[in-house]
Amino acid sequence: MRVALFATCVNDAVYPSTAIATVRLLERLGVKADFPTAQTCCGQPQFNTGYRRETEPLVHRMGRAFEGYDYVVTPSGSCVAMVRDNYPRIAAKGIDPRLTRVSDSLVPRMYELTEFLVDVLGVTDVGAYFPHKVTYHPSCHGLRMLGLGERPTQLLNAVKGLELIELPGAEECCGFGGTFAVKNSDVSTAMGADKVDNSLSTGADVLCGADNSCLMHIGGILRRQDAPLRALHLAEILASTEEEPWS
Repeated sequence: MRVALFATCVNDAVYPSTAIATVRLLERLGVKADFPTAQTCCGQPQFNTGYRRETEPLVHRMGRAFEGYDYVVTPSGSCVAMVRDNYPRIAAKGIDPRLTRVSDSLVPRMYELTEFLVDVLGVTDVGAYFPHKVTYHPSCHGLRMLGLGERPTQLLNAVKGLELIELPGAEECCGFGGTFAVKNSDVSTAMGADKVDNSLSTGADVLCGADNSCLMHIGGILRRQDAPLRALHLAEILASTEEEPWS
C-alpha cells in the first residue's frame, strides 16, 4: 500500500505540527507515508473566489505530485472536498481533456484523515493518550460535503484519558469560509464569537477539529479574548501518547 501525505498549504505555512502529527500517527499504525515535494495548493482559494481557469494548473500539479499512490491522506476536510466535489466540475468545464483524467484518477484516492483511519485501516483506537476535557467542532466541509459523521468522535472516544464534551450548536458554521471571512468580516467575526461562546460553555480545555482553517479562525478569537481554551487539530490529539505527553 503506497500512501502519500497531502499536507495542504495552510498546514505547511502555519501549522506544520499537524502534518508532523499525521505522519507520526500513521507510522505508529504501521503506515509509511511519503511526502511528495511537488505538492503545493489544491486550488481551493482560487476556485472559491471565482478563478476557475487559474485553478486548472494546480489541478494538473496535484495529479503529477500524487501519481502512482494508492491513497492520498490529508488532515483537511476542506481540501478533500475541493478535490472530490470541485475537480470534476473544473474538468467538465475545461477544454483540456487531461483535467478529466486527473480528476478521475485522484478523486477516489483522496481521503480525509479520519476516513482513512476508520474506513481503510479499520481502527478507532489508535493508542493515543490525552488526559484533558475536549469538545469537537465539525467543520462545514467535513459535516456536509464529506459526511464524516461519527468517525472523528469515535476516534476521540477511544483516546485514553480524554473526556469528550458535546459542543452546543456544533453543526453551526464557525464563520471562516475562506474568502468569506475577508469579504464579510463583520458577519464572520459574529459567527466566530457565537462558536467561541458555545465552546467556552462546555468547560473544556481544548476545542478540536479536523480543519485548521476553522481552528485558525476560532483560535484567533480565543486568543484575543485571552480565553482559557486552546484550539488544536484532531491529528495532534490522536498522535499524543503517554511517552510523548502534550503540553
